Amino acid sequence: MSANVDLYKSSYSNYSLETYSEIRVETYGEDFGQTSWVSTEESHEIPELLRLSSSSRILEIGCGSGGYAVALAKRLGCRVVGFEIDASGVKTATALAEKEDVSDIVEFAQHDASKQLPYEDGSFDGIFSTDVMCHVPGRKEVLTNTYEMLKPGGRFVFSDALVIGGVVSNEEIATRSSIGMYFFSPPGVNEQLIKESGFTLVEARDTTESSARLSKRWHDAREKRKDALIASESNDTFLGIQRFLECVHTLTSERRLLRFLYTCEKQ
Repeated sequence: MSANVDLYKSSYSNYSLETYSEIRVETYGEDFGQTSWVSTEESHEIPELLRLSSSSRILEIGCGSGGYAVALAKRLGCRVVGFEIDASGVKTATALAEKEDVSDIVEFAQHDASKQLPYEDGSFDGIFSTDVMCHVPGRKEVLTNTYEMLKPGGRFVFSDALVIGGVVSNEEIATRSSIGMYFFSPPGVNEQLIKESGFTLVEARDTTESSARLSKRWHDAREKRKDALIASESNDTFLGIQRFLECVHTLTSERRLLRFLYTCEKQ
């Protein structure tokens, strides 16, 4: 069985190191500090799916190291609130907002998405979450809270990279779950929970092929920089992350685990 691997803390803590930036650029084409399966094309489309403008106030659930939230604020001039459960991610994100001179319109905080969030009802024009919902227990409660925090007509865009598409072994599940807590969902469950939470489902888009492509690029980009990564992560962490990425690629390329991007609207 696979031992636990620290992907997120090592990525957030080493965000500014050139090696990690090179890996992100080689994997995604652009560097937003990504540790997910969102393609650059999808990143660029999120503002359109949310129908954002410069006057929008938006919330990112699971902001990681803050790179995308900062880039979005700089691009649109909108106000962005991001929260993350990992303290090192919040620290890195806050420093990045200061460095990029957007602290007046971007703020970050440490919260747990499975808990009641300290935001008023109807306080956001749009909410998004990239590959975070599969980490969070009580998905129905998260969706209900998200619905309440949105203004009427607002949209919630989120992705789930752990929709079951075929037979997966216990060892594969252990390896796929080695970097944190995960919840795997059968097909149709997200759609049902979206409906029960009051949302109208605008689109459920299959993005599995992109996940397969990104996981291979990420693995290969890291392999090229093995020595530098071992020096900052440790040999065990390097090998564990490589096993994780190999597993993701196998399961997604064989479509035994699927990724969907959901666009939901509050009427």
